[in-house]
Amino acid sequence: MKQGWEVKKLGEICKVIAGQSPEGKYYNSEAQGLAFYQGKKEFSDKFIGEPTTWTTKITKEAEANDILMSVRAPVGPINFSTQKICIGRGLAAIRAGKLIDKEFLFNFLLKHENEIIGNTGAVFNSINKAQIEAIEIPLPPLPEQQRIVAILDEAFSAIERAKANAEQNLKNAKELFDSYLQSVFENKVHGSLFETLDSLCELIVDCEHKTAPTQDTGYPSIRTPNIGKGVLILDNVNRVSEETYNAWTRRAIPQADDLILAREAPAGNIAVIPENIKVCLGQRTVLIRPKKSKLVSKFLAYLILSKDVQEQLLSHSTGATVEHVNMKDIRAFKIYNLSGLSEQQTIVQKLDLLSTETKRLEAIYQQKIDNLEELKKSILQKAFNGEL
Repeated sequence: MKQGWEVKKLGEICKVIAGQSPEGKYYNSEAQGLAFYQGKKEFSDKFIGEPTTWTTKITKEAEANDILMSVRAPVGPINFSTQKICIGRGLAAIRAGKLIDKEFLFNFLLKHENEIIGNTGAVFNSINKAQIEAIEIPLPPLPEQQRIVAILDEAFSAIERAKANAEQNLKNAKELFDSYLQSVFENKVHGSLFETLDSLCELIVDCEHKTAPTQDTGYPSIRTPNIGKGVLILDNVNRVSEETYNAWTRRAIPQADDLILAREAPAGNIAVIPENIKVCLGQRTVLIRPKKSKLVSKFLAYLILSKDVQEQLLSHSTGATVEHVNMKDIRAFKIYNLSGLSEQQTIVQKLDLLSTETKRLEAIYQQKIDNLEELKKSILQKAFNGEL
């Protein structure tokens, strides 16, 4: 530790107020009494958001500029209070004393947000007032604290600007592909000449309406979380035995180049089955096998993923809480001005190339964002080691 610095416990230099929840009968949403916060639900990057609940019975209070810490599930996230509030049992307030700059304290707690552990080395599921007071902090003289805070503010401001640029570029990359996809298929959702999906396919088969028994090994059972935008997501896929596979594929055995459509959660996603993999359909999925003389499978997948088609599919969806597409609407779905196979292949090749390039750009920008987060952690580490 740098010369001139001390190690202090938070209880020696701060006041810690443990939250306590009033009885529910005192809560209201009409701004009567004091704003009440139960936990971290309203936390933002730094300052707590607007209240949604007030209480006419005041238990424990936090003042403006107090640091609010989430003390249960999860432990550690922090925000500044912007006004006098009542805090429930999911929060504690930490009020900086005269020996510590509140921004210096905030940055220290931010650095250790995911590292608050008990004496056994286990991460706390909850933390009490005494445990917060026992947290040790390296403490330089007040002018040095303020110098460090100024450096951190400048560095973090630059990092946030760079991160915002990277996030915008990431958004632009994703929108580029979606925009081109929309332009390719915009003339295939309206008109007088059309064919139904049922007439263009060898089969359209609904999945079993029950839950398959799963095991650690065996055949992948594709559920809606495994259906991406054009590809299957096989990470953490459920697996089933050969007996279950045989029972669940008795109506149709999924083949390479078949499509699997999600009927809900989220409805409309579709994936092409790749070569050399045997899968069975899990709940809320539909197996689609286009006629090879009429449709290129991946062309149909891209078509269904285009914005206008998604809107048409989901316009028929039912369900109060989860959008659900009916089988009759899937079979009756109209495709207008269908291209020949050669043109379909050309469209697929162009979309594949653009998809590959946009995914490459997305990976670059995501890596930049991740690197900026690591840089922020590194700067915080140096700050509290006395290396700034």
